[in-house]
Amino acid sequence: PPPRLRALHLLCVPVSLPAARLRPTAPPRSFQLDYEQDCFRKDGAPFRYVSGSIHYARIPRPAWRDRLLKMYMSGLNAVQVYVPWNYHEPLPGVYDFSGDRDVEAFLDLTAELGLLVILRPGPYICAEWEMGGLPAWLLWKSDIVLRSSDPAFLAAVDSWLHVLLPKIKPRLYQHGGNIISVQVENEYGSYYACDYDYLRHLLGSFRALLGGEALLFTTDGARAEELRCGTLQGLYATVDFGPDSNVTEAFGAQRSIEPRGPLVNSEYYTGWLDYWGGAHASTSAAQVARGLADMLRLGANVNMYMFHGGTNFAYWSGADLKAQYKPVTTSYDYDAPLSEAGDPTEKLFAIRTVISKFQPLPVGPMPPATPKYAYGRVDLRKVTGEGLGALGHIERDAGVGERSSRQPPFPFCAALQAHGFVLYHTQLPRDVPAPAPLSAPPHGVRDRGYVMLQKEYQGTLERDGQTTLRVTGRAGDALDVLVENMGRLSFGANFSDFKGLLGNLSLDSSPLSTWLIYPLAIDAAVQQGWPHAALPQSSGRGRSGPAFYTGTFETPGIAWDTFVKFPGWSKGQLWINGFNLGRYWPRRGPQQTLFVPGSVLRVGCPNNITVLELEGAPPTPFLLFLDQPLLNRTLSPSTWTAE
Repeated sequence: PPPRLRALHLLCVPVSLPAARLRPTAPPRSFQLDYEQDCFRKDGAPFRYVSGSIHYARIPRPAWRDRLLKMYMSGLNAVQVYVPWNYHEPLPGVYDFSGDRDVEAFLDLTAELGLLVILRPGPYICAEWEMGGLPAWLLWKSDIVLRSSDPAFLAAVDSWLHVLLPKIKPRLYQHGGNIISVQVENEYGSYYACDYDYLRHLLGSFRALLGGEALLFTTDGARAEELRCGTLQGLYATVDFGPDSNVTEAFGAQRSIEPRGPLVNSEYYTGWLDYWGGAHASTSAAQVARGLADMLRLGANVNMYMFHGGTNFAYWSGADLKAQYKPVTTSYDYDAPLSEAGDPTEKLFAIRTVISKFQPLPVGPMPPATPKYAYGRVDLRKVTGEGLGALGHIERDAGVGERSSRQPPFPFCAALQAHGFVLYHTQLPRDVPAPAPLSAPPHGVRDRGYVMLQKEYQGTLERDGQTTLRVTGRAGDALDVLVENMGRLSFGANFSDFKGLLGNLSLDSSPLSTWLIYPLAIDAAVQQGWPHAALPQSSGRGRSGPAFYTGTFETPGIAWDTFVKFPGWSKGQLWINGFNLGRYWPRRGPQQTLFVPGSVLRVGCPNNITVLELEGAPPTPFLLFLDQPLLNRTLSPSTWTAE
């Protein structure tokens, strides 16, 4: 060919580059089950995780890094994380992944700190969390069967998973992220339904949304009946048990379902939860360390539940039903290796020593406890308006219209309210000159009803407790019942736990009628500055019954963590700077203080305190800020009648 064409021809000849100049292809990332060697394989190499549970929803976002770094420095190579559905979808189709709810930011932080993640996205999570993480709005359909193949439940679950799991997929280990495994449902074998169609539906949804390579698993107790209903082919079965269990027997139960594959204890209990009115749980550091060493010697994978418990802020604590209703405390300290405030404990260092015998610890010191400060005494004043009168302002200010009904039931969901308080109002139908019984049927009040007659507190009606008060009055007198949701059931039978006035009150055996229902948007009002603009209550009368108290304090140029004590108070709710710190109940115990994260406080300007006291404030109302918690003082049930 001519010289010009010959040059073009040479340009088209394939040229072999020297091997040294080729960019090597990275081997594909993988995290898999090895059924021959009975282990996990990470990128082809045998792998064992030593993990700890941490719940981002129980920790203010500014503290996430501190807690995760302490877990990493303890020798953990993974963390286990629940995703509470109701924390992110407060109303159908309304999603919140901002601020403290930014689960993606939390997961990215775990990756930054070098921790792998075992994710537990539910849809049910238990966790001693309100309704086990299921949204209360599911109960708008009163006959829904939760955690089953009920089409209404599956439709809601599918909508949620189509929002959540696409956020998870790019963070899977196979896709360059740090999530090594994903749990489907949670301890389903402890639920009565035993609906395999439900589990199969979930398996199909998780596979469709996460892909075929995601390692999916289940967790159940180590009893045959739990494993029978909680496991499904296609989901790797793991067990959970604490240090008082026989390790050989517990793993033998796992082997009955999974003859080969890694041994996994998905919840090794480092402590336990507290119930109001019960003892503060504790488990010795030596016992926890000994059980951990036994499992690691067997080559098992272990997740410690909890490694850091945190706090049930606002209304997020759940409840159990064990012969009677047992609400969980605000503190979720759990006697865990990291305390409620995130401080290393003796138990943490005992665990760290055990881990060091099986795998190298990170180089460097354990981060210290966060600084605490005793801000001291803060005097409060009662807000204008006797008793429930102040609550009426909230209903009006929030623009919430009353709902009327002649006969109960009037559950919270009928008022489109999930948490907190609903006010029920009627009038006495006739004169009652001599004390007559005002009674609720068994389980008619869920969970506590604070009764006012003509704005005078009469006493409290309680689920599984007092159901009758004796009252006097005149025809037309205002009868108000402020009903409190103390937390929906989070474990076990988990039947639909409706809240509110579920059975009609009767006066001297005659049912009352024509009720008005007021859902109360207390949190919205407090966040907008109410009631700090209200006038103080000059009179010392009416200290008993529901009422608001306010006060302010300034910090000495610091915003350190603290704990608030309630000397002489009965039961209620506390907000600081609009942040709902949760329920206090020193009359019951064991918890006597509430944890106040420093991130809630302000420096250089007043910090606003708002207290809703439900039963009775002290003659001189004040709070006491301490530099350490009091979690273990339980009063005898014989003293509860004073409430």
